[in-house]
Amino acid sequence: MNNKITYRKEGDYFIPNLYLPKQPDGHIGKYGKLRLDYLKNFNKTLYTELLIDGTLKQHLLNIDECANERVQLLIKQFAESENVNEYLKEHHQIEWVQAMNNIKNRAEEIVLNEIVYV
Repeated sequence: MNNKITYRKEGDYFIPNLYLPKQPDGHIGKYGKLRLDYLKNFNKTLYTELLIDGTLKQHLLNIDECANERVQLLIKQFAESENVNEYLKEHHQIEWVQAMNNIKNRAEEIVLNEIVYV
């Protein structure tokens, strides 16, 4: 990071030439937004540090990607271990939906506590 500040003269005043660092491209999803809310409300020190460094958006994108991957992995593992498969989906749709909703909720709870709210 270049700490040298340059100035421009406007009338009798010297105005610093300040700019924001280039932000990464990408959409902040559900878990990134939850992390942002958590940082703003419960970890203001880290939030301020990331904001000042210009790395807040990259941090939120990383959290969102990591959390999404972990949720998908946990859903797959839980479904396999509980024998929630295509046969159940074809022959007992309501039971399959109930089981998958239960699995998804458990996976999200784990991810929120392990990744988002730390």
